[in-house]
Amino acid sequence: MANARSGSLATILFLFAFPAALHQGAAQEPVVSQNLVTDDVAVVEGETAIISCRVKNNDDSVIQLLNPNRQTIYFRDMRPLKDARFQLVNFSDNELRVSLSNVSLSDEGRYVCQLYTDPPQEAYADITVLIPPGNPVIETKDEVLSEGNETEMTCTAMSSKPAATIRWMKGDKELTGKPKVELSYDKMYTVTSRVTFAVSKEDDGVPVICIVDHPAVKDFRARRYLEVQYKPEVKIVLEYPQGLTREGENLGLTCQAKGKPQPQRVNWLKVDDDVPSHAVITGGDLYIDNLNKSYNGTYRCVASNPLGESFDDYVLYVYDAPTTTPKPTTAIITTTSTITTSTLNPEASQDSRAGEGAPRTVDHAVIGGVVAVVVFAMLCLLIVLGRYFARHKGTYFTHEAKGADDAADADTAIINAEGGHTNSDEKKEYYI
Repeated sequence: MANARSGSLATILFLFAFPAALHQGAAQEPVVSQNLVTDDVAVVEGETAIISCRVKNNDDSVIQLLNPNRQTIYFRDMRPLKDARFQLVNFSDNELRVSLSNVSLSDEGRYVCQLYTDPPQEAYADITVLIPPGNPVIETKDEVLSEGNETEMTCTAMSSKPAATIRWMKGDKELTGKPKVELSYDKMYTVTSRVTFAVSKEDDGVPVICIVDHPAVKDFRARRYLEVQYKPEVKIVLEYPQGLTREGENLGLTCQAKGKPQPQRVNWLKVDDDVPSHAVITGGDLYIDNLNKSYNGTYRCVASNPLGESFDDYVLYVYDAPTTTPKPTTAIITTTSTITTSTLNPEASQDSRAGEGAPRTVDHAVIGGVVAVVVFAMLCLLIVLGRYFARHKGTYFTHEAKGADDAADADTAIINAEGGHTNSDEKKEYYI
């Protein structure tokens, strides 16, 4: 038993004394060598870091790992440091790999991989501990906003390492904030971003999002939905009649009002006159029966809320009642009526307000009769002209052989004809 205990004690003493002896006996300072390789490590607080010391060409030299205070963590595959968070992951002639669990901010620093050669070779692994910020918090100057006003919001990301960055989004549009970074006594960072913007009624219900970017966290954000109040939007809808408004028909109008807060009631009035006495107003609906031209005018729907008042107008123009036209009986009138109908727009497609684009009443029978009379007159004119030209055709007479008419025989006629050429005064032509 005594020999075993003395052997264990000798081993422990060797582990502590051997590195010191090497340092004291070394004639030269340790040098940074490309033969010994390690990597920097960034780890989130509370997670596990892996430190790896690798040797490219090892000549059986001893590898050890030291902490930032240059205390030996592992000497070959033995751990002199009594910190159970360090565990051996791999040991060979070419690598010493150690894990450090439950990393805290105090573990941050430069760790040393050391290879015992002459001179000693060293490589350095910097462990950076990342501390994520707390949940971002949005604060706003105004809980309820009015259309057209400006508002201010701030977003704060506290106690992080390194400092976080903050971005803003309003719906799908990015906003530009003004950041402010503060460093606390415990080397933690607090970042505050401030943004100012104007709102409109379209922003009601739109989310404003504060997005925090940090190496330790992903998609870290907070949001707040805008509540924007605005004055009413008013629109008058014609329920009936369809097309032109004519005498004797009924009129139905509906007033649609939307605002925030919602208007509790709407009012109907007639501009520059009174609403007809028998008109019926029910909420936002206006009904007028048995229209006549005395009802012409502008009807207005007015809605209001604490932010303001809005209105919409409807211009009423009452046309004559439609006349009943008998069906055409002749073929000519029927044909003409068909052509006329194809060139006119239907009355149902016209706007009923203020007579805009209103067609005039057309009597198809009268048009057909006029066209028939014109066609008949043209035919009569053609007949008269034809007869006139037929009766006045031209007649052509010649007297060149006048002397031959009195001759007794043919020879005498020829002679008389030839002799007649000498008397040029007797040769005349007539055209009747």
